[in-house]
Amino acid sequence: MPAASTNGTNLYQDVVNVARYYFGPVSERFISRQIRQHLKKEPDQLQKKDLAKLINWIKLAMSLLVEDEEVVKRFVGELKQL
Repeated sequence: MPAASTNGTNLYQDVVNVARYYFGPVSERFISRQIRQHLKKEPDQLQKKDLAKLINWIKLAMSLLVEDEEVVKRFVGELKQL
């Protein structure tokens, strides 16, 4: 599982990097859509204060896609560490 980057990339890219472990090549599209639809902003405008709301939407969407609740919990836990 990837750790959050500390080399100056933005929060959006950190979220995508975590998601990539779970969603593979569709991660960027999935995360971008969540941000645009639910936060009403562009992905590169994602801020730390947006993270809790974004995580709630991602958790809801992922729960519909993944049957294993532990996988969802692990993903959400990694996002919360950002």
